[in-house]
Amino acid sequence: MHPYRTHTCGDLRPEQKDQTVRLSGWVFRKRDHGQLIFIDLRDHYGVTQVVFHPDRPFFDEVQKIRLESVITVTGQVAARSLETVNPDLPTGAVELVVDAYEVISLADPLPLHLAGEDEGPEDIRLKYRFLDLRRERLHRNLILRSDIIASLRRRMLEQNFREFQTPILTSSSPEGARDYLVPSRVHPGKFYALPQAPQQFKQLLMIAGFDRYFQIAPCFRDEDARADRSPGEFYQLDIEMSYVTQDDIFNVVEQVIYGVFKEFSNWKLDPAPFVRIPYREAMEKYGSDKPDLRIPIEMRDVSALFKESKFNAFRSVVEKGGVVRAIPVKAISDKPRSFFDKLVEYAQSIGSKGLAYLVWSEGAVKGPIAKFMAPDELARLATMCGVGEGDVIFFVADAAKSANRIGGDLRSKLGRDLDLIAKEVYRFCWIVDFPMFEFDEESQAIIFSHNPFSMPQGGMQALLEKDPLDILAYQYDIVCNGCELSSGAIRNHSPEIMYKAFEMAGYGQDEVDRRFGAMINAFKLGAPPHGGLAPGVDRMVMLLANETNIREVIAFPMNQKAQDLMMNAPATVTEKQLRELHIAIKLPPARAVEPGTTPAPAGG
Repeated sequence: MHPYRTHTCGDLRPEQKDQTVRLSGWVFRKRDHGQLIFIDLRDHYGVTQVVFHPDRPFFDEVQKIRLESVITVTGQVAARSLETVNPDLPTGAVELVVDAYEVISLADPLPLHLAGEDEGPEDIRLKYRFLDLRRERLHRNLILRSDIIASLRRRMLEQNFREFQTPILTSSSPEGARDYLVPSRVHPGKFYALPQAPQQFKQLLMIAGFDRYFQIAPCFRDEDARADRSPGEFYQLDIEMSYVTQDDIFNVVEQVIYGVFKEFSNWKLDPAPFVRIPYREAMEKYGSDKPDLRIPIEMRDVSALFKESKFNAFRSVVEKGGVVRAIPVKAISDKPRSFFDKLVEYAQSIGSKGLAYLVWSEGAVKGPIAKFMAPDELARLATMCGVGEGDVIFFVADAAKSANRIGGDLRSKLGRDLDLIAKEVYRFCWIVDFPMFEFDEESQAIIFSHNPFSMPQGGMQALLEKDPLDILAYQYDIVCNGCELSSGAIRNHSPEIMYKAFEMAGYGQDEVDRRFGAMINAFKLGAPPHGGLAPGVDRMVMLLANETNIREVIAFPMNQKAQDLMMNAPATVTEKQLRELHIAIKLPPARAVEPGTTPAPAGG
């Protein structure tokens, strides 16, 4: 007999009744009934109930065994009585009556209780993550993650893609977030950067002639954590294709994404092709370039109506170049006044000067601004917004950027508060036609709005003849349930167009050559048209696991402050290591350090 197990803790069924078997696993739960001790023994595969009788010589020892100790038990499989069958367990119809018992590893008292509903403080969970991962839910999430990655690989290979690995140590690149820098020992004063994405390398693979590339790629960005974004590192399904249009890329990605979501969920799915929404339309309707289409609320631009209105507050906003966004909501006119007051308070808390609204109720139009509106204006509003008896329109008047942000936030809050978000459904969309450039208020200059390596729609002619803020790019995002899964683009493969685009964003030719020399040189030696994108693996798993925080689907995540509490990273290093790297530490004079943390070194 095998020294540790003949079966796993998920194997045993009534067919094995009376067989002698051996199991090994963790003591998950223990119930001492005086004359009998029951232990739920757990391993990677499941849980089996094992029974200890008092006539066994090890009975007293079993009474003292701590939870999460690892034991090996040998005995006979017995059928449970009908009243004790556990239908929630695959092994719930049998139990193992123990004849031999051995402690493999005795556990100390636990810092976390694993069997109950209370998961404990997050800092303790992260410090003892290896324990936390023994929970059924997290264990299941990590298995799901592995299965999803295997499915992604299989689907990419079936579409004639090849997987290649790209460098982890590379040069700094303006990808939109801070780089993690790695000092070079043999080149004093110089630094590598961990890749924010394999952007340039995958384009160079296309120029090298590989045609279809993918990689489950690690990416590194020094940015703050969010519920759907892990600080430090994340993984993406990195994709690049040659000789393709935007439609070709959408077709491939829709097959992969739809197939994976169909395989791992029984929720309703939007069929391919996914709906396509131009960026400016998304901002106007949803106030966001990652709209949650499960919410049946669409904003309306009613600026033109108020430009001629006698309602001075809104007319003056429009005259100054601002906009008025209407948010129509069906069948909520019966809500108490407190509902509207709380919504006004919320709007003010997110930066709105207020929140006007109109209520269609009992054959009349009521609300704080109703008396300022002419009957024909109210009728036009009702037609423009598709409202009638029982409906309400909320209004946000501000500069376009602020109105979109505030209106989009209110749309989401109304969806949550009114329970309007469709249940058990995945709603996908493509956001397309992103602007190539935007105006940066801080620097008072034109900058890239999305991806500097994208092809402008219209090519060189657009760069030469159009207002930079009117130029669109072949850039796109794929969004699911309000979560951005990926950004992508048809790439700029022309040196002349690339020089001109970067010139408009404030980069001289010398700087482009210095920072992107490999790319420019490659373009000058024959580059195919190409494009791609990179759906986030962590976010896909989070959605499919129905989790609200991305840390619940990552094996060893950092906390919100980008600290690994289990491995104590970041941490100080020795003076010898610093000397080898030609680095001296120079901290700010009044830097505050939280108890129990280690200040991260600053470059000097």
